[in-house]
Amino acid sequence: MRILRETILAALHARLSALPATALRGEVLPERVPAEGLVILRDGEPGEPEVTLSPLAYHYEHRAEIEAVAQGADRDAAFDTLCASIGTALAADRTLGGLCDWFEAEAPRPVDLPIEGAASVKAAVIPVILHYTTADPLA
Repeated sequence: MRILRETILAALHARLSALPATALRGEVLPERVPAEGLVILRDGEPGEPEVTLSPLAYHYEHRAEIEAVAQGADRDAAFDTLCASIGTALAADRTLGGLCDWFEAEAPRPVDLPIEGAASVKAAVIPVILHYTTADPLA
């Protein structure tokens, strides 16, 4: 039952890296958004676990975030395509190969962001809730 938080987040990032969009982890938004879109995984917050005894186990609902960004003349369609591809990639295996009990994404809340001297971007944060159990809160 020794699941490492980093292992789960790395597996989620690997899943996002298989998308046609550029996938980063914990990076700042670059000056230029690739034509195929950009996703940035933020490690998020594990929150307070529920604890069971005998055997000792910590049950987390870890809240990570995926930032989805599209830019260009047809950014609305590109953004919708990007979000749909993220959804398809995440739904392919809701346990990340057995690393977590379950995970699911919440609906994005898109915003248009003006960029001085460039086309505006359409972006959203997509919360992802990772349910997992570990024997050590520092794992």
